[in-house]
Parts: sequence; structure tokens; C-alpha cells
Amino acid sequence: MVVTDAPYPHLFPQVRPLADAAAELRIRRIRTDRWIGYARAEAALAAMEDLLTFPKRTRMPNLLLVGPSNNGKTMIVEKFRRSHLPGSGMDRYDSAVAVPVLKVQMPPAPDEKRFFAAVLEALGAPDRSNDRLAAKQDMAMRMLRATNVRMLVIDEVHNILSGSRDQQRRFLNLLRWLGNELQIPLIAVGTAEALRAIQSDDQLANRFTPFSLPPWTAGSEYLRLLNTLEAMLPLREPSRLEEPAFAQKLLTAAEGILGEVVSIVTMAAVEAVTSGAERIRIEDIDSIGFMPPTERRRAG
Repeated sequence: MVVTDAPYPHLFPQVRPLADAAAELRIRRIRTDRWIGYARAEAALAAMEDLLTFPKRTRMPNLLLVGPSNNGKTMIVEKFRRSHLPGSGMDRYDSAVAVPVLKVQMPPAPDEKRFFAAVLEALGAPDRSNDRLAAKQDMAMRMLRATNVRMLVIDEVHNILSGSRDQQRRFLNLLRWLGNELQIPLIAVGTAEALRAIQSDDQLANRFTPFSLPPWTAGSEYLRLLNTLEAMLPLREPSRLEEPAFAQKLLTAAEGILGEVVSIVTMAAVEAVTSGAERIRIEDIDSIGFMPPTERRRAG
């Protein structure tokens, strides 16, 4: 066993200096979004990386990243997008304005005009809201080709189901047409309703491979996640989140949802700094005012 005299051995080396910072700085750091790597997320990133290198063909393979709300889907695709920023592939693809991965959010309803407006906005095009659908579609397709977009990520795809049956059918046809026209992989991201929407169209169902991010359960991967999360928080004392009773209480309160686990730990860590306790205690979970997802939905 290696013996070290380094202070705060329960923290990652790059986080240890922050433990001596002022409370305000540490609270800001605790509340900052952070990437937490885990096996399923890394597998999703690898699957997207594989699709990005896929040669063009008439029927491109696509991916449907599906899971409960707030369970890490958007964080994964944003991590992937940041690793392929505009211009990062211009030496290989000979385009000074290359946008390898374009991420857009599905409009609240399956509206083609608003969808193409979102594509144009993501590409930095001027907003011409009075343009007809045909004009927006034509400009968006020209810009997608001009910027050499090699993958299109569409978040919140479950919003398709908020439209009428006719709107849903038209938008599903649009997704199929986009894949055929651009010959690039599409990454659809959404809840279980997104899977239902895609599978309502036989042709799309055959083109999109589902990749699930299910709710978390107790196990070694969950304990590793808690260890990683704790090592990122600049608290001066170890909280030992991985202890069985503590880990289970967190999991139950969060209802197995990753974003909720992070929210609970973040709130409790801020309280630990504010109160001077410098560690998260199991009783904090009941006293910080966290409301589980089910209760929030009932309250709404």
C-alpha cells in the first residue's frame, strides 16, 4: 500500500486545492455541471463514435438514446458534441466550416417549420421567421451540406407525440427523408415515449437501434458512481457515500434517476460547506428539502 501525506486523499488530485478555498468558491464549484463517467455512458459515446465514422450509404444506421427524464441522456450527447466541435475535423474533411456533430432540440410539437428554424439557428443562420416551410427547408438542407454535418442529434424526440396523428406521421416521414437525403446518421434522444413514437413507423423502427439508459439499481457500478461524485466535491472530510445504508437511502430518494442523485448530493454538499460540517451525513438527505420526482409530479 502506498502511503501518502497529501491532504484530502478522498478527493481527486485536481480538486484537493479547492478544498482550502473560500466557501463561496467551493459552493460555486459544487453547483457547476460536471461530467461523471460510467460504463453505460461510455458505451453510448462509443456507439455514437462508431456511427460518426460510418461511410455514406442509402440507408444509414441511426441510434435512439432512450431513458427516463433527467437520467443523463442530454449530458451524454452534449459531451459527444463537445468532443467534435466545429472545425475540429477540417484537416481530415477539408472544410474550413466543418460542423461534425449538430445538436438541435425538437420543438414542443412536431412542427417542420420550427424544426428547420432550430437547425438554422444551431448553424448560426439569420432568423427569417416569415419564410415559408419550403424556403426554410431548402436553406437548412443547403447549410447542412455546406457545413459538412456528419451527424444530426435531435434531443427531446418524444415531443413528436404532442402533435396530432397527422402531424406525427408527417414528422416521422421527415426524419426518414432527412436520413435518405443527407446520408448521415441521426441520433434521436428521448424518454420511453420517443421509443413508442419511432416504433410506430415500421421503416424508422428498422433504422433506429435503441440504446437504453434505465434507472439505476444498487450494485458495484452505482457505488463507483458515488465514489466518483464524492471525489469531485471540495469537502474537507470524507462523506463515504458508498456505505450501504447511505447509498441505498440516496438511491431510494432519487428513485434511481442519475440527475436526482446528483441534485441530492449537490444540495447536501452545499449544506455541508455552509454549516461547517464539511461532509455529507445520511440525515442530511431528509433535512435539505429535496422532493423526490414522484412527489413533484403530484404537486404539479
